[in-house]
Order: sequence, then structure tokens, then C-alpha cells
Amino acid sequence: MSVHSLSKGEQRRDAIVAMLKQKGRISVQDIVDTLHCSEATARRDLDLLEKTEGIIRTIGGALYDAHSPVREVSFQEKTSLSWLEKERIAATAASLVEDGDVIGLSGGTTTYHIARALKSRRGITVVTNAINIAMELADSEDIQVVVAGGILRSKSYELCGPLAEKLIEGLNIGKMFLGIDGVALSQGLTTYSESEAQIAKALIKRSDQTLAVFDRTKVGRTSLFSIAPLTAVHGCITDAPLDPVFRQELERIGVRVHLAE
Repeated sequence: MSVHSLSKGEQRRDAIVAMLKQKGRISVQDIVDTLHCSEATARRDLDLLEKTEGIIRTIGGALYDAHSPVREVSFQEKTSLSWLEKERIAATAASLVEDGDVIGLSGGTTTYHIARALKSRRGITVVTNAINIAMELADSEDIQVVVAGGILRSKSYELCGPLAEKLIEGLNIGKMFLGIDGVALSQGLTTYSESEAQIAKALIKRSDQTLAVFDRTKVGRTSLFSIAPLTAVHGCITDAPLDPVFRQELERIGVRVHLAE
């Protein structure tokens, strides 16, 4: 199809995709300034492209992703993705934690929000392999923090490797809140990093309950490394109603779905 046969909207959206591929990240204001459209039009275009062109919406713009199983976004980039949705998921997760619980928090932006939501709790123990989560809880005098040491991954602030796995082997965790990069019916829980997949497997093995926490952008996506099948999960917490087929399968295998309000 020639450029001249495209509608004005299609030409504008093609231009937005080209900008994203070139820069990796753009704001709504970038689109308004470059393509001379309204802010409302720019936002509508990004909403449409999120469904068709493999972009990730952020607060005020978008990232180019192309649903690549090998592209890993840094923690700083992830913090701007679905911020309000992750806070809602975190609040729901925190409501499942009782005084005296021993909980686990893997690395990730959603689990980081859970840590923030738990800061005022009393008498709980948090096991984590993420140094940013440990630091977030460091000044909470009524929370005991156990950190699994290992090799630091700068993308996620997670400590991984044999040292971390060895420490986790001697722990008993009640509720494990697991952040993931993708969740799908056939592939289960997945992540971009092999070392993070291994540490997640160790945490699941030492936990009475595993709850996967993820926003709507992770559903139906598959990253490179497998963590566990859906049958290894006791529950999941997400921010939007799941596809009926997906939800029915979770119910069939006994996975409880918690929908964040």
C-alpha cells in the first residue's frame, strides 16, 4: 500500500511508530510538537498502537517494545509503567498480609510497591533478594528483613546466583509475592533473566503459598525463561478482568484470582 493511499490517521500512527523505533521512548508532547496534532489525538493513537504495534504505554507517553522476548526494560523505565495500576495491585496484596506473617517479595516494580504498602505493618518478616526492597523497608523497626545475598543485576536490583539460592534453601516462607515479566496459559510464568528465573524457583519451593502479581500488560505475554507452570501458583493479583478462557482455566486448576479495586 502506498503512503498516499493511507488515511491521515494511519500516516500519523506510522510516524509515531517510526519515532518510537528511533528513540525507544517518546512523550505525548513529543507527538504533539512533531506531528502537530492535539494531545487527545496523540493519546488515542498510542492507545490504538498499544494493541497493534507492540508498544508499552507509560505515564505521559510510550516505550517501544515489539513484544520482544529478549528486550529487558530497566527498573527505572518500569517505574513509569502502569504506576497507578501497580499501586492498586500492591494495596490488594498488602490486604492479604497479617501480623506475624513471613512473606517473600521477589524483585520488580510491583513487588516494590507492595513493600511500600507494608512499611507501617508490625511483626512481619520480609524475605527478599532485591536490595531496593530491602532498603525501602530498612527504617521500618517492626519489620524484620531477610536479604538473600548474591550477584547484583542492575536491571532489577535483584541478587541472584548460588549464594542467594543456598540461603533460601534454609528458609520457610508463608506467602510469596512473585513479580513476573509474562504469564500465559501454556507457558506459565516467565521472565527475561535466567538467573532471576532460578531464584524465583527457589523462592516458590520454600513457600507455602505463591501469589503471582502482574498488571494487564503481562497477560498473554511470554518471556524467554520459564519460572513455573500455572499449577505451581496458589493465587494471582492483577488490575483488570482476565480473558474468560484464561480465568476459567485458572479456576479449573485451583488458582484464586484477586482483582485489585
